Amino acid sequence: MYTAGPGKKEREIFLPEERTITALPRLVAGLAGEDRELFGRIFQVNTSAGRIHPPPEMEEWIKKRFGPADQVKNQEIVRVTNLITLEGALFNRLRAARPVEGKIAGPVREEIVRTQGDPFCHPEEQTPADTFGRVRGKYCLTASNLAKYDGYHAVIIFAEHNPLAVSREEMVDAFVTARRWADLVREEDPAAKYYFFLWNCLWTSGASIIHGHAQATVAREMHYPKVEALRRAMVAYRGKYRSGYFEDLYRVHEALGLAWRLGAVKGFAYLTPVKEKEVFLLAEEPGPELYEAAARVVEGYRAISSWSFNLALLLPPLDKTAEDWGGFPAIIRIVDRGDPALRKSDVGAMELFAASVIASDPFWVAEKIKRYQL
Repeated sequence: MYTAGPGKKEREIFLPEERTITALPRLVAGLAGEDRELFGRIFQVNTSAGRIHPPPEMEEWIKKRFGPADQVKNQEIVRVTNLITLEGALFNRLRAARPVEGKIAGPVREEIVRTQGDPFCHPEEQTPADTFGRVRGKYCLTASNLAKYDGYHAVIIFAEHNPLAVSREEMVDAFVTARRWADLVREEDPAAKYYFFLWNCLWTSGASIIHGHAQATVAREMHYPKVEALRRAMVAYRGKYRSGYFEDLYRVHEALGLAWRLGAVKGFAYLTPVKEKEVFLLAEEPGPELYEAAARVVEGYRAISSWSFNLALLLPPLDKTAEDWGGFPAIIRIVDRGDPALRKSDVGAMELFAASVIASDPFWVAEKIKRYQL
């Protein structure tokens, strides 16, 4: 169930029973032969039953919190594994059944306002520059991160303090500005080839400063391990199946109704999300069209109250290397990090050491995000 987005008349909309994550085995069985074979090549789906026997005293509380008691007593759990990358997710309808939309909580707004005037509001006086200076965009500028992830680590600081008010145009400008920074890094150190862009929005995403800002790094020697692992999975897939992994990954999601296109950019709500509401965007090359698509996803997130998120841009190296990067597209991955009004972590031992436990339904996510891509 979900309600209409901001500015629209609120109404309850129910995702059809046959278009939910718990229906995935049936949806896969109904695919055309080629698509079904492709799905089985990339994904494995298992279901299990979780049964409980609550005392009578709990019946009313369960009904108010989760709905009919029968669906709590007999829970259907769906486990999806990406056989190529070994990413996995556990879905339980009780967790996914009730996405909520609404306005940002008052305490969060108050916290954002309270931090107005922080060092990022005065970056030229209160943040360091890189040895080659700063890069200025239309709506942002770069600073050198004080406590660096890597030897080259920049902060891209929005002129807009409130990260929830950053516009689509400002987001695109941040991507473009960060890439200009990376090009300057390359001039100073040609061996630095592995570029990575990220945006942690609000404290639940890991951001230590509220003021709107993204970050960028450029590494030497090899790409960051998770990007390199994805490249190796792509190469192994191509060698085994004589087919492109990312093309096939998109095709499977498209066949299930989880995908969309914005110009040359392909997007989908991922079936094995690393965390809530994960969206993949794929393009042959990085550039404004891809960045615009990412900004639209962020707008869609805001409409479903996903105020805190992590976004990452994964790219092949900026210059030739010994590794095989053929067929690796420009990739943007975005995940929701939960309600910033709730001071709790959304990651536990299962996520760290086993598989992601997901409370959102990819089919619901796809329906919502598509509205902002088409």
